[in-house]
Amino acid sequence: METAIDLRLAVLIDADNVPYSNVRGMLEEIAKYGTPTFKRIYADWTKPTVAGWKTVLLENAITPIQQYSYTTGKNATDSAMIIDAMDILYTGRVDGFCIVSSDSDFTRLATRLREAGMKVFGIGEKKTPTPFISACNKFIYLEILKKNEDVPVLVPAAAKTRSRKKATPRPVEVPVKPAKEPEPIAVVEPEAIGKVNKDVIKMIADSINDLADESGWAFLGELGNLLPKKQADFDPRNYGFKKLVPLLKSIDQFEIDERETGKGNFKLVYVRVKS
Repeated sequence: METAIDLRLAVLIDADNVPYSNVRGMLEEIAKYGTPTFKRIYADWTKPTVAGWKTVLLENAITPIQQYSYTTGKNATDSAMIIDAMDILYTGRVDGFCIVSSDSDFTRLATRLREAGMKVFGIGEKKTPTPFISACNKFIYLEILKKNEDVPVLVPAAAKTRSRKKATPRPVEVPVKPAKEPEPIAVVEPEAIGKVNKDVIKMIADSINDLADESGWAFLGELGNLLPKKQADFDPRNYGFKKLVPLLKSIDQFEIDERETGKGNFKLVYVRVKS
């Protein structure tokens, strides 16, 4: 995955077309690609349909922008977002944009920003139309950003039977038992929102062949950078895997080779298509 932590990003959120749940997870995802310098959210805040956003704006330092609806059935927030995006572009104070919306109306905006040399990241639901996805450098689905539920705290059986009344403490010698090791926390894999079909396998195989040396091996880091360029919404998490390596290992068509570098436990991973 291509990342640049020092990128200055303008985050523009269309409150009418994305849910307000898991805003923190969305901002954590954006932090992987850069530092948000502008964080604005657009809506007609007089409508009850966006009331849920109000409770999370202050917690995440997102600036609400009020845009009244001029006529029924028309979305005026799109125009406000586009105007602000162009104003921010011409300030020269950002290196990229993150457009949070599931609306295809921002396709031309994303294309224009990329023409100006900006990195454009899109975040939206699985229902987002393909033209907007393709117009972004990378597109992330909101469905894969759902946080795992907190692991419930186990209460010892003795604590359940303990009397609620306070008893007078008595000095009793109790044998010291060795401390128990903490219960391991179960690692929950992300829920798959897509299937690894023949088209995905073919794209990966073609990308490996594009990067492979004479022996057919391709460096995993270069492969991870090339795949999103070919398909903006490619992400191993879409298929239930946290990283690219487990995804490749699940496909019999590919072979993985982890090579020692002689520098501690650091390894270089290579992949090739099985003959």
